[in-house]
Amino acid sequence: MSAAGIPHAQALAAWRAASPAPARALDLPVPELLTAYHPDRQPGAMVTLRVGASAGQECPAILADLLQADSLLEDVDIAGAPMLDADVLVIGGGGAGCVAALTAARAGARVLLATKLRIGDSNTVMAEGGIQAAVGAEDSLQRHFEDTLRAGHFAADKALVAALVSGGPSAIRWLIQEGMSFDLTEGSQRMGGTLLRKKPGGATAARLLSYRDFTGLELMRALREATLLQPGITILDRHPALELLTDDRGRCAGAVLHDFAHGRPVLARAGAVVLATGGSGRLHLAGFPTSNHYGATADGLVLAYRLGAPLREVNSFQYHPTGIAWPPHMEGALVSEAARSSGAFLVNGKGERFVDELQPRDVVASAILREIAEGRGVERDGKVGLFLDTPTLEKGKPGILEKSLVTLRHLAHRGGFDPAEEPFLIRPTLHYQNGGVEIDPEGRTAVPGLLCAGEVTGGLHGRNRMMGNALLELVVFGRHAGAGAAAGARAERPRNVGLTHLADWRRALVAQGLLLGRKAPMIFPPYGNFDAVTDRGMAA
Repeated sequence: MSAAGIPHAQALAAWRAASPAPARALDLPVPELLTAYHPDRQPGAMVTLRVGASAGQECPAILADLLQADSLLEDVDIAGAPMLDADVLVIGGGGAGCVAALTAARAGARVLLATKLRIGDSNTVMAEGGIQAAVGAEDSLQRHFEDTLRAGHFAADKALVAALVSGGPSAIRWLIQEGMSFDLTEGSQRMGGTLLRKKPGGATAARLLSYRDFTGLELMRALREATLLQPGITILDRHPALELLTDDRGRCAGAVLHDFAHGRPVLARAGAVVLATGGSGRLHLAGFPTSNHYGATADGLVLAYRLGAPLREVNSFQYHPTGIAWPPHMEGALVSEAARSSGAFLVNGKGERFVDELQPRDVVASAILREIAEGRGVERDGKVGLFLDTPTLEKGKPGILEKSLVTLRHLAHRGGFDPAEEPFLIRPTLHYQNGGVEIDPEGRTAVPGLLCAGEVTGGLHGRNRMMGNALLELVVFGRHAGAGAAAGARAERPRNVGLTHLADWRRALVAQGLLLGRKAPMIFPPYGNFDAVTDRGMAA
C-alpha cells in the first residue's frame, strides 16, 4: 500500500502556497475505505488459530505462532526454585498493574507486583492525548457509552462499555486524590480550578481531560509514587513471567518469574493473579513501526491462552494516525492527538486536506494510507508520509506549541526543525491492541483465580479504540480487578502448585501437527533483548 511520494521540497512549496489548506471531501464510504486501506483488512493479514479456547478465530500470523507455541519451561526447570508467597500477584508494572496493586493492598491483601522492566516502564507513559470521562454539564454517561460503541463499530461488549463510562467520573476523582495534575481552564486556577475539556476524535462532546501533551506520563508518575509508598506491596523489577501456575483444582495460583539479576526462576504463589502485561506492538504487525515500549510482546495473551482463557478481537489493532515518518531514527514516536484536537490539519503532498482530522483513528489512519498509496504522499530521504500542519496551528493560536504541546516541540527539536515553521512528516504507526483476553466487568476471566486489566484484555473497544478510553480503562478495570483479586485471595488459598496444565497443552499441539520446538512468551523483541538471556529460547 505504498507508492513513491511527491518530493519534500515540492510538497513544502505546495503547502506554503495553499496555507491554510483547502479541504477535499472524503469520497469513499467509510466501510470501503477501511476494507481497502486498513492494515488489518489486507489479504493475508490473518491466519486461523488451530488450538486453544479460541480455535477458529483469526489473528496475525506472528501472534498465532506465539499463541500456539510450547512453554519455555519443563517441570525440572523449577525444581528447587525459591518460593514467594502472597495473597495477590500482579504481573505488569504499568498503569493497570499499579492501580490493581494499590486497590488490592488497600483492601488488606499482601501484594507482589512483578514487572518485566521497571515499575512505570510501560505503554501507559506513551499515552499523550488524554483521558475521557463524562464530567461536563452538557455531557452524559449515555453519550460516552454511545460514542465508544460507535467508534468500535458496535463490536464491543456493552456490559464492559457501561462499566467503563459509569466509572469515569469517580476514576478522575481518584486520580486527583492520588496526586495527578490536569489542565485547567484559563483563569480558573485561583478558584480551585475547572478541568479543561477538549473534544476528541469520534466524540460528540468535549470530555477529554489532559495534562499538556504527556497525560500518560503524568498519570504514571502519580501511580508509581503511590505504589512505591503503599504498605503491603512488594515490587519485583526485572522479573518477567514465563508461565502461570495452577493448583490441583485447576485454579490459577501464581506464576514462574525469571529473576534477571540472578539468572534463575522464582515461583510466586498467590491466591489470585492479575495480568496487566499490556499489548503486542513490538511484534511489528504488517511491518509497521510502533509506539510501544520494548516489553510489549504479547506475553500476557500467551500465558492466559495456554491456561485456557478465551480471547476476542485479536484480529483488530489500532494504528495511530500520526506517528513520525521522518527522521528515520524517530520512527514510531507519536505526535499526540492533542495537536489535532487543538486544530492542526493533515495535509497531503498537493497541499490539500483530505479527511476530518477528528474522525475515529481507524478512519483517519486509513485515509492517510490511501493518500500515500495513490501517490499523494510526501517523500523525504526515502520515507513517505504526510504533513501535520503545526505552523498554521501556531499562527492561529500563538504560543500553543510552547504552552500546551510540550512533547511535540521536544520531538521536533530532536528531529532538527522548528514546528512553528515546518510541518511534521507523519505516517500511521502500530499503537494499540484492540482485543485480548475475554473478561467480565469485574476483570474476571474464564480461568478461576485469573483476572486481567488494561490493554491485555479484549471486548471493551470492539474493532477500534476511541482515544482517551485507554487511560480510563486502566483505572476503572484496574480497580475492579484489584478488588476482585483481594476478595478471591481471601476465599481461596493456593494448594499444591505446578505446571500440570502444560501436558494437556502439549498434547493439543501435537494433535494439530504443531511443532513443540517453538517457544513463548517472547519476553523481548530480538533487537531489544538487553539482558542477554539466551537460554531456553528467551532470546530469538
